Amino acid sequence: MATAVLVDGDFYLRRYRTLMGNQPPDRAAKDLHKMCLDHLRQGEQRRELFRIFFYDCPPLSKKVIHPLTEDQIDFSDTDTANWRYSFHDEMKTLRKVALRMGYLNERNGHWTIKPEPLKQLLADEITPEDMTERDMFFEVRRKGIEIRMGLDIASMAYKGQVDQMILIAGESDFVPAAKLARREGIDFVLDPMWADIRPELHEHIDGLRSVIRRNPPNYQNRHEDRPPPRYNDNRFSQHQPRPQDAQHFEEDNEEDFE
Repeated sequence: MATAVLVDGDFYLRRYRTLMGNQPPDRAAKDLHKMCLDHLRQGEQRRELFRIFFYDCPPLSKKVIHPLTEDQIDFSDTDTANWRYSFHDEMKTLRKVALRMGYLNERNGHWTIKPEPLKQLLADEITPEDMTERDMFFEVRRKGIEIRMGLDIASMAYKGQVDQMILIAGESDFVPAAKLARREGIDFVLDPMWADIRPELHEHIDGLRSVIRRNPPNYQNRHEDRPPPRYNDNRFSQHQPRPQDAQHFEEDNEEDFE
């Protein structure tokens, strides 16, 4: 039997940036593909890959007015959006990868004050006039990701197409789908990419395994002045783009797909 790998795209990209820093989209895509293939090496055997399912949403394309500066922002033409488009295009070219695209609920998007400035406002440490455009971000909710993932898990389980599933995700609401898969005899393994998970989640999975290097050679390339973004399920935060330092690195030698 084969192994299916399911990837929560937003979670992967956030954790990847935390561990690896800012990298080009082709590097991020190839590193994900290699990470999925590494999961097939289990002990002395190499399992067969059924397919890699990647769940994500297209970038935000809305034009909005910033409430502080009153400048119009076209999110479809930001560095963030262009990076995401390139990443998705690169993923489409990789072997046995299927993209499952949801959407961002742009109609209900809204500006939100970041936690730290909000605390300062509530404590009267700053006034609204002291805030800058970096103190706010436009927040929209993801739609259609969980239902697509759940349908894929149920379909593979009922059809008997795989006997193992690897889920690369954080503390998203995967428990119902995991229960269904395990009732059908599927070995369900969670890869949180070294992120902490709630202790009670262990009873709903068959194993916990992270294969990406915890302290990779280019770990020092992280922007230490900018804390890693906090992952929040069902939310995608579209921040103002910031200049990214150009980084040079050697490509990993990737084994031929068997």
